[in-house]
Amino acid sequence: MTDFKTLVQTRRSHRKFSEKPLDGEDVRLILRAGLMAPTSKSTRAWHFIVVEDKTDLEKLSDAKDLGGTFIKNAPLAIVVTASPYESDCWIEDCSIAAISMQYQAEELGIGSCWAQMDKRGLSDGTSANEVIRGILDIPEEQHILCVLAFGFATDERKPQNEDRLKWENVHIGKF
Repeated sequence: MTDFKTLVQTRRSHRKFSEKPLDGEDVRLILRAGLMAPTSKSTRAWHFIVVEDKTDLEKLSDAKDLGGTFIKNAPLAIVVTASPYESDCWIEDCSIAAISMQYQAEELGIGSCWAQMDKRGLSDGTSANEVIRGILDIPEEQHILCVLAFGFATDERKPQNEDRLKWENVHIGKF
C-alpha cells in the first residue's frame, strides 16, 4: 500500500492506455472509493455509470469538441452524475467522489484522467450532458459532471515536483 503523501505526489493524469482490461475486483475497489466519499448532509446523490463497450466509449469521447478524445482508447470509463434537485452541493460531492476513485486507481497501479463535461459541449450548441444522456439513457434530472477514463497507462509521467508547489498561494489568517 502506498502512503498518502506519495500517492498525492504520483497521481497524474494519463491519456494513453493499453488495451488490457481492468480486473473486476479493481473496478469494484475504484467504485467503492467513490461510494465511500463524503457528501453534503450524507445525501449520496451521485450515480456512477460504468462503461466498457468500445462503441459507447468512442461516442463519449465525441460528447464535446475538445479534451475528451482519450476516452475512446480507455478500457473503462465511469460517468459521474447527480441530481441538483437532490443536493445543492452536487458538483462538490461528485468532484470528491471522482478524485477518490482516481486516487484508488493510482494506488492499484491504474492510470486515469478526468474529462470535464458540465458546461461543455459541441460547437453547434449541443451540451455534452445532452449527448451523454442519449448514449447511456441517463434521466433528464441527472447532470453529468465528468467522465473518468481508466486503464493501464502507457505514457510515463514524473511525480509532482515539490519545487514547483506554489506555497505563495497559501495564506495564514488573512489573504
